[in-house]
Amino acid sequence: MKYTVLGNSDLKVSRICMGCMGFGDSSNGQHSWTLDEEHSREIIRHGLDLGINFFDTAIAYQSGTSEQYLGRALKDFAKRDEVVVATKFLPRTPDEIEAGVTGQEHIERMIDTSLKNLGMDYVDLYIYHMWDYETPLYDIMDGLNRIVKAGKARYIGISNCFAYQLAKANALADKEGFAKFVSIQGHYNLIFREEEREMARLCAEDNIAMTPYSALAGGRLSRRPGETTRRLQEDSYARFKYDATASQDEIIIDRVAELADKRGVSMTEISLAWLLTKVTAPVAGATKFHHVEGAAKAVDLELTPEEISYLEEAYVPHRLVGVMAQNTPAAAKEEHVWSTGNQTIEKA
Repeated sequence: MKYTVLGNSDLKVSRICMGCMGFGDSSNGQHSWTLDEEHSREIIRHGLDLGINFFDTAIAYQSGTSEQYLGRALKDFAKRDEVVVATKFLPRTPDEIEAGVTGQEHIERMIDTSLKNLGMDYVDLYIYHMWDYETPLYDIMDGLNRIVKAGKARYIGISNCFAYQLAKANALADKEGFAKFVSIQGHYNLIFREEEREMARLCAEDNIAMTPYSALAGGRLSRRPGETTRRLQEDSYARFKYDATASQDEIIIDRVAELADKRGVSMTEISLAWLLTKVTAPVAGATKFHHVEGAAKAVDLELTPEEISYLEEAYVPHRLVGVMAQNTPAAAKEEHVWSTGNQTIEKA
């Protein structure tokens, strides 16, 4: 395993971050493919054995049980100061807004619940899961700064936002003397590269770490066309993100398979090796041993410039989908738009 520093922090993280969305009690019906605690512990321990020290979860994953499984496993298998734990909080609920709960109060409630779930005194990275259009930005940044000062989080990160929002938030933090975001967890992989338009440039200039989710596009970049799994069949959210562009994406997926055969490695290794040339540490979900092993092996696979170009050249602009599309003000949601660099094309 190789390690690096996470943006403008002193956190030393493995180049692969283990995504823990696949862990947790699925009895609430949120995701039928998640692992129970026994099998989650096996995956976490295997990741630790392979050198992974960076783990990402969220209070929203399986009603907090993902945090609980991760916390108990790390307590048993690792030393707290040798792992980097990230978790995420959601925006205020309509009930909280109606009750007058402030952004600061909401964040304090969220971190306290997550720390209880994890069985920890602090998290290394506390991530703003998605932009809260109903809460003043000052309240969010002030609330996050308060928990950093209280020692409940060492650093803060953000997920699912636009580049202008990240720049605006860090500018406000700089002006007020608040903690600034050191990382961004966005939707980025070989068949969805819209982060390259503005976000990647902002992060490069300001040394903000990119730790993207959906690194394998919900499994599409690790399996040959036609191959399927229970998760691919049942994950309606992933289908929402990728089904509309399946034909254009298949060209790139075929090339991943071709290079995997040529190199004698897995498609996972090719896909993640490409992403590792762009970002600090991709978040790779794992529910089987070979998922963890493929991600770890990708760290040592170096693609040639010609191979990188071959993988990239078939890409075409993609529609804004997933969390970003869902978490946009209603006026913007009413338009169906595709980004093409310098202009926007409305699609009926």
